[in-house]
Amino acid sequence: MSNEELQKLWTLLEKYHSPPDDGDELMINFKDYEKIKDEMDEKCSSFFTATTFAKLLRDDPYGRVSIMQMFNYIMKKEWLQQTRISLSLFDVQGLGYLKESDLENYILELIPTLPQLNCLEESFHSFYVCTAVRKFFFFLDPLRTGRVKIQDILACGFLDDLLELRDEDMPKEAQEANWFSAPSSLRIYGQYLSLDTDHNGMLNKEELMRYGTSTLTLSFVDRIFQECLTYDGEVDYKTYLDFVLAMENKKEPQSIQYFFRLLDIEGHGFLTAFSLQYFFRVRKIHFVLDAAKALTLFVAGNSEDDGKTSTGTCQLC
Repeated sequence: MSNEELQKLWTLLEKYHSPPDDGDELMINFKDYEKIKDEMDEKCSSFFTATTFAKLLRDDPYGRVSIMQMFNYIMKKEWLQQTRISLSLFDVQGLGYLKESDLENYILELIPTLPQLNCLEESFHSFYVCTAVRKFFFFLDPLRTGRVKIQDILACGFLDDLLELRDEDMPKEAQEANWFSAPSSLRIYGQYLSLDTDHNGMLNKEELMRYGTSTLTLSFVDRIFQECLTYDGEVDYKTYLDFVLAMENKKEPQSIQYFFRLLDIEGHGFLTAFSLQYFFRVRKIHFVLDAAKALTLFVAGNSEDDGKTSTGTCQLC
């Protein structure tokens, strides 16, 4: 539907709304709803069916639906159709799914249409595209087949978050919470650069262990390097993005699957007592060492207050 057709639709919804008014919200019954169908073009008739009306019907005592809900529903359906067509243009083989390079090309062409991304330097666009695409593939391709269905892309809601960046007045809080926003992508890439102390564009085990508050254990990081794709014993930005997505969305099924692969050190497809003990033993050692350090600092502080020197406790750390 064109902008003119959408404007005509809204005018007709207001014209044929059904009294009595429900506060500031205008409502419409099925009889008046059918009048709109007669005045709209034939290509819009698929929106004006009894099934569509029933979907939007709520608890109105007069059997009416909100014209605002009706308009938003039609707008959403129209957007899905247009987006499906846009995505299908990048489906080179016409099989209903996109490979990673296909989705990268789609998002790269989308960047100029998103005002919230105008602040990004063109040299950063490739890193932005990589950051955006990884979220789709991490959540929609957990089996790592290298492709995602167009149907899944439309249904998952990630495109809604991405296209929110068309709003020039998007609040700062909303930007920070949106993975696809400029501040979010710059934050993630900035963290990656700060971890890369040797500035070779990759992360080794020691560098990755500095992530967050540096609480990752060596055994856990070892498993990341064993399970994930590495280059001469180092991980690239894509692998780092998968790790960040898992860490920031721990309750999601895809993240749980990610961590399960790391915990399943024997590769059985299930966790044994040995696998769990392997990680908890290391965690327990770290806990004891941290407690010993804290105790040492506490005793040393008290000794200084008393004008004395502690001699045995410092050996614990």
